[in-house]
Amino acid sequence: MSGAQITPPHSGLRAAYGKMLEWLVLILMVVLFLEVTLGIFFRTIGHSLVWYDEVASILLAWLTFYGAALASFKRGHIGCPEVINLLAPTLRRRVSIVSQILVIGFFAFLGWVGFDILPILATDSMVSIPEIPMNVVQSVIPVSCVLILIGEGLALADLIREQGGHAEGLAGADSQ
Repeated sequence: MSGAQITPPHSGLRAAYGKMLEWLVLILMVVLFLEVTLGIFFRTIGHSLVWYDEVASILLAWLTFYGAALASFKRGHIGCPEVINLLAPTLRRRVSIVSQILVIGFFAFLGWVGFDILPILATDSMVSIPEIPMNVVQSVIPVSCVLILIGEGLALADLIREQGGHAEGLAGADSQ
């Protein structure tokens, strides 16, 4: 690589967005750790928490979805940079742009379907905590899709701004 980065130095709103995602993922990790530790403690003393397993699995799912949004922002998703980098610079850029558009299309569709299903889930609730409706639990899908779309949109904008062959690290090779 020539040292060029796809994502320009993070400043302003872009940096704030990245920090917000990092904090969100960090908070979810800490809450999950505390919840599991609390669950183990209470199980050890013979007073298992009825909500422990269900909440832990939901927190893990939320951590996964929001972690995917952070990975998208940092361009840390799995890709095939070796294959993409074998292409001629102009073709590499075109393939990368098409790839970005396909990813954006997928997450736009997933977010739309995730949002569309929320009213259906409004009448269901968690088993162990019936006060929490399932549409709140499953809101992670459309919300994380919007966050991923922001990250992918930023990457697409960077790609479009790039000239010719300077988009070398797009396929995920630039890890931060």
